[in-house]
Amino acid sequence: MSAEFPYKTALVLGATSGIGLALAERLVENGSHVIAVGRRKENLSSLRERHGRDQVSISPFDMTDLAGIPAFADSSLTRPPESSRATPSLDSVVLNAGIQRRLDFTHPPSVDLAQVGTELTTNYLSPIHLVTAFLPHLQRQSTPTSLIFTTSGLALVPILRCPNYGASKAALHHLILCLREQLQAGGSGVKVIEVLPPAVQTELHDRKHQPDIKEGGSIGMPLDEFTDEIWRGLCEGKTDVPVGMAKQSYEGWEMQRQGVFRGMLQKGLGVL
Repeated sequence: MSAEFPYKTALVLGATSGIGLALAERLVENGSHVIAVGRRKENLSSLRERHGRDQVSISPFDMTDLAGIPAFADSSLTRPPESSRATPSLDSVVLNAGIQRRLDFTHPPSVDLAQVGTELTTNYLSPIHLVTAFLPHLQRQSTPTSLIFTTSGLALVPILRCPNYGASKAALHHLILCLREQLQAGGSGVKVIEVLPPAVQTELHDRKHQPDIKEGGSIGMPLDEFTDEIWRGLCEGKTDVPVGMAKQSYEGWEMQRQGVFRGMLQKGLGVL
């Protein structure tokens, strides 16, 4: 099997920091053109300045703007490329952006329902809207295409302090399983890939976003180490890329659960 990443132009959502930025950098280093997407234009501009317009285009956008996603997708697919050289058509969409917040029902007055809604929109509803917007383009291509999702090991095993985060990632995980099977059954060549990270040293846990966590930026696996591992999985052509503690959960029972799911499909249960 080829040890190269097969996609030439990738749109990376959540490319302003953390896993999204690290993956965007890795894609550029390996010759892909990256369309970097995120809310913080200054971070996107810094990425483009480091690598140049021939390798990085930027598109500031807030993916919680669900009503704006169709226009964003159209713009991403039709606007002239920033690169001075020929850029291959978009063939991979990386759905990476996500937020994590504490939710404590032992103190109901502390529950911020607006924040709950934003977390659910960012982590689950927005990917549904984005897939709906970009999938027709990916399906029309004659070369291999992909949807790459970042979920979480917490999609398989929740933690007590972040129940809404775990629930949103579990919902996305279930959606991915069904999306993959639907596209395969329909003869689509779009590959559906899921990356399941453990805790990783990013700003997801920092004081700005979760002030109750001390030294949150040091929690978890070093980002470079994590990026190396997921890159190997992507280049090996894997459809599921669990890492660290997420790999223990995946190999411990998730593989068995997916076997039950496929067995149901083979029996004709719940098919379209």
